[in-house]
Amino acid sequence: MFISSKLILRGINSNWSGKVWEISSKSTVGRGKSLEISIDDNSVSRHHAEFETNEKGWSVLDLGSTNGTFVNQVKLISGKQFITIKDIVQVGEIAFVVESILFGPATDSIPNTFIPEAPKELMTQDFEVQSLHSASFEDSLKSFSELGARAPKVGENFFALLQAGHYLSHVEKQDVLLLKILADTVAVLDAQRGAIALLVPDTNKLELKAIDTSIVSGKQINSRVPYSQSLAVQCLGQGESILYKNSNEKEILDSKSSFAEGAMASVMCILLRTPRRRLGILHLDRGFLQAPFTKQDLKLADAIAAQVSSGIECALLLEKQRNLFLNTVTILAQAVELRDVYTGGHTNRVTAIALLLAKEARISEEDIEKIRIGTPLHDIGKIGIDDAILRKPSKLTPEEAEVMKLHTTKGADIISLVPDLKDIVPIVRSHHERWDGKGYPDGLKGEKIPLVARVVAIADSLDAMVSDRPYRKGMSMDAAFQEIRRVKGLQFDSRLVDSFMQLRKALDLYPEIPEY
Repeated sequence: MFISSKLILRGINSNWSGKVWEISSKSTVGRGKSLEISIDDNSVSRHHAEFETNEKGWSVLDLGSTNGTFVNQVKLISGKQFITIKDIVQVGEIAFVVESILFGPATDSIPNTFIPEAPKELMTQDFEVQSLHSASFEDSLKSFSELGARAPKVGENFFALLQAGHYLSHVEKQDVLLLKILADTVAVLDAQRGAIALLVPDTNKLELKAIDTSIVSGKQINSRVPYSQSLAVQCLGQGESILYKNSNEKEILDSKSSFAEGAMASVMCILLRTPRRRLGILHLDRGFLQAPFTKQDLKLADAIAAQVSSGIECALLLEKQRNLFLNTVTILAQAVELRDVYTGGHTNRVTAIALLLAKEARISEEDIEKIRIGTPLHDIGKIGIDDAILRKPSKLTPEEAEVMKLHTTKGADIISLVPDLKDIVPIVRSHHERWDGKGYPDGLKGEKIPLVARVVAIADSLDAMVSDRPYRKGMSMDAAFQEIRRVKGLQFDSRLVDSFMQLRKALDLYPEIPEY
């Protein structure tokens, strides 16, 4: 597979300092005026050297020049030399720095993959390529049988699960999956630090998703700079895993601050990919007190990356599906608010408050997720309430109030039609139940009221109390909190009220809750 790219060179000495050349195909440098890179200097031969790009990246080839071609002060004797960002290429006495390598879209077996440009402030000139590993997705999977003789220092279960082909198959949340993958990989490969960055198609940028640091000599390694974007871009662009060595060892060792922060001596940038697309990179590094990574380490890390990439891709697809689902829920909730002109923004506020309370009360992640999805739909049943009642500008009569109460059962009936929403039915049906059993629609009492509904009940009541209505002005936030405290153990769960009281300042500061 070939990924088109553009090589940007900048002159750094003589009369050519600061001049920039951009080339996107095979180009010759020399004194010839018709050449792509024409250098009128007596130290340069008429046809001195040639830059070329292929699926592995950009390379330079000496064309039998008189004064030679050098890469990072090493003279090319025979064959081509691959180059990367910040390499210094010298033809005769004229030197260029590889300013940037910009990669375009893939055109073969991995469509719609775009490689981002590394920001200039994050580019590094300290690393040189030591080894490359390029294997098909299938070959990397097979390589585990060849690597089986190597006993890992830790994480035997990790390897067993990888070889079984179902590593972390029960982990649905992407962030948990990535952290587990990274923690085991850092341990197995004895890295001082690891990071996973994934390519975001919408923005064409790498986004840091997970960081893991080990403890070296009893001290936690600094993760302020968890990976190099320029190395990651090269790895993604070339489509292969790369082993780098820091060429600035003496300078780092002389700098106490860099050394203390866990400067990278040896780096592996591993390609995360499936047969369908390139997902991102797995970064692993070792410090100057550790032995550098080997080619065997590179091959092992690449095999791990191939094994876990399918799981990562599945997690990405699940996240995309979940976001689509949440967007649908939001649209449904907005449809309700469009009918009820007096409760604009109510669902957003109640959802934000309910999530704050759920986290303060330390309820389970599973229930928090139900609240996240269910609270926007807690009033969905109002779709079935007549406009004469729903939009009435004055206080409801007792008879009208009884009709309004039907929104709980109507909503539960609507939600029950969607199997994937069955877990949030208790929120929709029971958010008006009371701890003392005097609520509706079922008169549930105490612990019989689902916990998620008890949480939403407090959030819903707070917003109702502080919001203005045509027939009354809303309470102040302090007064509403006092009222909720007053009915503790009567209308609301006492334990949840105690947790809610801790949120008074947070409700003034929380950015997603508009001021009342």
